[in-house]
Amino acid sequence: MRRFDRYWIGFLLGLVLPAAFMFWYIEGHNLWYALRALNWQASGVLSKLLLVSVFPDLALMFVFYTTDTWRLSKGILMGSFPYLIASVAVSV
Repeated sequence: MRRFDRYWIGFLLGLVLPAAFMFWYIEGHNLWYALRALNWQASGVLSKLLLVSVFPDLALMFVFYTTDTWRLSKGILMGSFPYLIASVAVSV
């Protein structure tokens, strides 16, 4: 596990995993039509989707944190920050 303890791997995982999860969540619940009808903005739908998409990142960060792969978990945390900042920016 030590050979994967790289900051950039965690950062890439932190950027890709929420986007993939958000796409899977929208596709799995068949929300495309509803989101288009609401223009992604009504009642903070986009903000809530961005926050939900970060949960897999935080769970993965916890797993790597408990296995003492510090650089990997820090990279995942840094990769999730753009989603958290975008969620706050959209909700305001």
